[in-house]
Amino acid sequence: MDGVIVVNKPEGWTSHDVVNRMRRIAGTRRAGHLGTLDPMATGVLPLVLNRATRLARFYVRCDKKYEALIRFGHSTDSHDRDGQPTSEHAAVSLDPAQLEAALAEFRGPQLQRPPAISAKKIAGVPAYKLARGKITVELEPVEINIYSLDLIEFRPDEIRLAVHCSGGTYVRALAHDLGQKLGCGAWLEQLCRTMSGDFTIAGAHTLAALEALAAGGRLNEAFIPASQLLPQFPAEFVDAVTVNQIRQGRDFRVSPFRVQRGAKYVKAISPQGDLVAIGEVKLPNLYHPILVL
Repeated sequence: MDGVIVVNKPEGWTSHDVVNRMRRIAGTRRAGHLGTLDPMATGVLPLVLNRATRLARFYVRCDKKYEALIRFGHSTDSHDRDGQPTSEHAAVSLDPAQLEAALAEFRGPQLQRPPAISAKKIAGVPAYKLARGKITVELEPVEINIYSLDLIEFRPDEIRLAVHCSGGTYVRALAHDLGQKLGCGAWLEQLCRTMSGDFTIAGAHTLAALEALAAGGRLNEAFIPASQLLPQFPAEFVDAVTVNQIRQGRDFRVSPFRVQRGAKYVKAISPQGDLVAIGEVKLPNLYHPILVL
């Protein structure tokens, strides 16, 4: 089983907890996730299994979608409900026009400073370990893009947003920055990831459902084969001789009728329908295998 299973992560679990459970469910030691979710968050957590773990590099900066509940009245050190308050709580009564004016400033390309309590590393040490050790942490801002930021639900002291953003965006930081912009403080109360790259909540499975499938010998029903991943890369079907050559690191040709000229990457697919390699363009219609499964 080389491919992906999409988990609907439960609240209170770390992403590593989910990976460990999937290792037991799938009976493999080779598993990893395609983008961390905080313990308080739920939703789409794609897990790569076996040889497909090598494909993780192509998902590092994939787009994400979230539904977020943000509450106003004070800020916290982690920018979410699990943190310690960093300001006195105050009664808040926002109006829709005031809120929309503030939201407009967070749409589009921008620099965002990650939360001090995060997995970002400073000299190889996760920032959250330094922050919890009372060491002052201030991470450098990073370039992100919030493609859309839509109000789903409004109350004078809390809102629910739909967020579509680039990889590397912290919705916790968005909540905090929005509170600072409005001058009242804010924190992230709930977060559900509804999309990560090509994977959506509609295709996600609970751990209980996956355990039931595995017990019945039907785990493959939740499995996305490696050959179906990265649909943005053209697929080139290669014969058995070419498969052997690719496994030796040799370049391979593609059909000019199947692969659009100038495509940077292609997927080499075996006669059995398995993903053999990812090729990078070397010359027109000639690709070099940069990753072989």
